[in-house]
Amino acid sequence: MEERMTEKCCGPNGPETLRPTTRREFLGRAGFGFGLTALASLLAEQGLLAAEPSNPHAPVALPSSAEPLAPKQPHFPGRAKAVIFLFMSGGPSHLETFDPKPELQRLHGEPLPSSFGPVKTRRGVEKNRLLGTRRTFQKYGQSGIEVSDFLPHLSTVVDELAVLRGCYGDSVTHPESVYLMNTGSILMGRPSMGAWVSYGLGTENRNMPAYLVMPDPGGWVKGGAPSWGSGYLPAAYQGTVIRGGATPVLNLRPPEGVTPERQAGTLDLIRRLNEEHLRDRPGDSALAARIAAYELAFRMQAHAPEIVDLSGESEATRAMYGLDRPECGEFGLRCLLARRMVERGVRFVQLYCGDTNGWDGHNDIEGNHQIHCARTDQPAAALIRDLKQRGMFDETLVVWAGEFGRTPMTEGKTGRDHNPYGFTVWMAGGGVKRGITYGGTDPIGLRAEEDRTHVHDLHATILHLLGLNHHKLTFLHNGRAERLTDTAGQVVQKILA
Repeated sequence: MEERMTEKCCGPNGPETLRPTTRREFLGRAGFGFGLTALASLLAEQGLLAAEPSNPHAPVALPSSAEPLAPKQPHFPGRAKAVIFLFMSGGPSHLETFDPKPELQRLHGEPLPSSFGPVKTRRGVEKNRLLGTRRTFQKYGQSGIEVSDFLPHLSTVVDELAVLRGCYGDSVTHPESVYLMNTGSILMGRPSMGAWVSYGLGTENRNMPAYLVMPDPGGWVKGGAPSWGSGYLPAAYQGTVIRGGATPVLNLRPPEGVTPERQAGTLDLIRRLNEEHLRDRPGDSALAARIAAYELAFRMQAHAPEIVDLSGESEATRAMYGLDRPECGEFGLRCLLARRMVERGVRFVQLYCGDTNGWDGHNDIEGNHQIHCARTDQPAAALIRDLKQRGMFDETLVVWAGEFGRTPMTEGKTGRDHNPYGFTVWMAGGGVKRGITYGGTDPIGLRAEEDRTHVHDLHATILHLLGLNHHKLTFLHNGRAERLTDTAGQVVQKILA
C-alpha cells in the first residue's frame, strides 16, 4: 500500500487545512519544479528570460564597449557637479577652530558639572578637569562668524562658508569613525561616499576615473584603503590613488621596450578574450568593469600626467596656495591638483591631511593643531578663492571634516580625547548658503545640542546637492537595497541656497 502524506491547503473561507496526498503525487509535483529550474537556467544562458524592471542604478552586465563610468542623469537637477572633500585625519578640535565656548573658558580647571550627565570616553577623561582653549576668537566678514586665530586665512573667506557646529557620530575610536564619515557605516567593507557618487553619476571625463584620492604622504588614515573602497559596488567605482610628480598613478606606464603598438595589441587581445568570457557569464558586472578598467588605464597614460603638470599655472596661483612655504606647500600642491582635477571633469576628489596620527592631539592640543592648521589654512582658503576666480565655485562643493571632534575635558595636562558627540564640519560652494552657522554644541562643546546633524544627514545633503536622492541611490546586495545613508539621513534643508 502506498504511504499516505499530508499537505497544507487553503479552504474556501481562508483557514489552512490538511489534505491527504501520496508520495507519488508529492514527487511528481516536485519534479515539475526541478524541470522549471532547469528551463530557467537554459533560458538565462540564451538571454531569453524577461528583463527585470528598469532601474538606472541597478547592477547590469555591460558589453565591453559600454563604460561603467559613463555620465548618468541625476534624479533631479543638482547644484553641484563635483565634490572636493578635505578630510582632516585624526579628529580636529572644534574648540580650537570654529566653535568658541565662553562658558568653557569660565569653567577652566573645574570638573565636569553633573548637569551635563554621564559621558562615555575612550580613556576615562570624563573624570578629568575642563580645559579652556588658549586661542582667541574674533568675528570676521559681513557674516560675523567667529573663527580661531589658528586660521587667519580661512577667516578671510568665512563669508563663503556654511559652518555646521552641531555634528555628531557613532563611535569614539578612529577606524570606526573614519569609516562612518567616509562610508556611512562604522563597519569596514561598505562603499565609500566617492564610490556612491561615481556609481550614481559617472564621470564627465572618459579619460580619467570619476573618483580620485590623494592620501597624506606621511601615512595613510587609520582604517586605510577601505575608506575609499568600492565595497560591494563594482570595482570600477573605487577611488584611484593619485600623487604628484611624473608618475601620478603607480604602475600606470608600460615597461621600457614596450611600444605603444605592442601594448595596444596586448590590450586588444585581453579585451577580446574577456568579451568571450563575458558572453558565457551574463550578469557578471565585475567582469564588465574589469574590461572597462583596462581601457581606462590605457587612456590615462596620456591624460593623467597632464593633470599633475603645473607648468601652466601662474606664479600668483602658486603663491596663493602657499607652494613656496615649507609648512603648507605640500598640502597646497594637493589642493591645487584637486582644482585641476574637477576642472577636467573628475567627479569626486578626496584629500587626506594628517598621517596615521594627524590631528589626534591627545598630549598637546596646541602644539598639534598649530602644525596642522598651518598646513591647511592657506591652501584651503586658496582653493575657495581659486574656484571663485575660475567660475567653478557654484558648481563645486568643498567639504572640510574630520572623523570627530575633541573633548572639553583635558587628557593629561594639555591634550584632548576623542569626541564624536559634538564637532564642526564646514561646506562651501555647490549650492550651500554662504556666511552662515548652523546648529551648535552645548555651552562647553561636549555634545551637539541645537539642530543636531548626524553624519548620515551630511551624506544625504551632499548627495542632494549633486542631484541624487539618497533614498533612491541603491544597490541590491544580499537581497537588500543598500544605500550610503543606511535607513537614516535627512537633507539639511536650512543650509541649502
